Amino acid sequence: MPQHDTTPVPVTVLGLGLMGRALAAALLAAGHPVTVWNRTPAKAAELARRGAVTAASVTEAVEASGLVIVCVSDYAAVRTLLGPAAPALAGRTLVNLTSGTSKEARETAAWAAERGVAAYLDGAILTVPQGIGTADAAILFSGPRQSFDRYEPALRALGGGAGHLGADHGLAALYDVAMLGLMWSVLNGFLQGAALLGAAGVDAAAFEKIAGPGVGTVAGWLAGYARQIDEGAFPGDDAGLDTHVAAMNHLVHESEVLGVSTELPRLVRETAARAMADGRGGEGYATLIRYFRTP
Repeated sequence: MPQHDTTPVPVTVLGLGLMGRALAAALLAAGHPVTVWNRTPAKAAELARRGAVTAASVTEAVEASGLVIVCVSDYAAVRTLLGPAAPALAGRTLVNLTSGTSKEARETAAWAAERGVAAYLDGAILTVPQGIGTADAAILFSGPRQSFDRYEPALRALGGGAGHLGADHGLAALYDVAMLGLMWSVLNGFLQGAALLGAAGVDAAAFEKIAGPGVGTVAGWLAGYARQIDEGAFPGDDAGLDTHVAAMNHLVHESEVLGVSTELPRLVRETAARAMADGRGGEGYATLIRYFRTP
């Protein structure tokens, strides 16, 4: 494991929305000299009272630190913001915590390299602003490992769950959108269930008491499913796909009877039906990965 110099390094934070302010506050709390800039200077007032230096321009802010963190609305805004400050970027490490796609991340890495940036790390924040700086906050980084290692103490000040995914600059963004898909799938399933139970007069709070532990049970299956996907073998040890489809039919029919939307359960059943038509009824649920991999 690499040894780090834990002396707090100067850090610049560009963009002071809710997340940007949380990032700067966490760095200040960890003892880092912090320079901030925002298009609307008033958003820097509280940080200034806590010891941050407010730069008059993006160039001035970039020049203040070897580590520059940017967190704005999108990747286009990153390039627009940093374009005029390109000469000042040379030789510095740029960490982009803006949300976007893996393609945008790789393109921005190339854009930064063309402007002399010493190293570019792309990052994905998997927490809300209130979680920044806590031990459980997960922030994922991709790009050169050496640069992550060099600034790891500062990056871990943003969240104890900071981790490096690999040299491919697009990995953090790719993980981010994958996690978004997982989040919405869980939430949509909860909403479907709440709609069903609501038709019988059961409130969502009562359902949550059963649903919460149930989500934890399902999470416990992921390691086994991941192993099956990686090995390409899908034994129906717990239940075959045909058993799952029978239960999917119950969900569709119950929704129809209660006058609840059937869009989500029908979509799930449609994918499973394709696998059944291909003769995969005896295989485990993870066999559906084949149908997620192709349009």
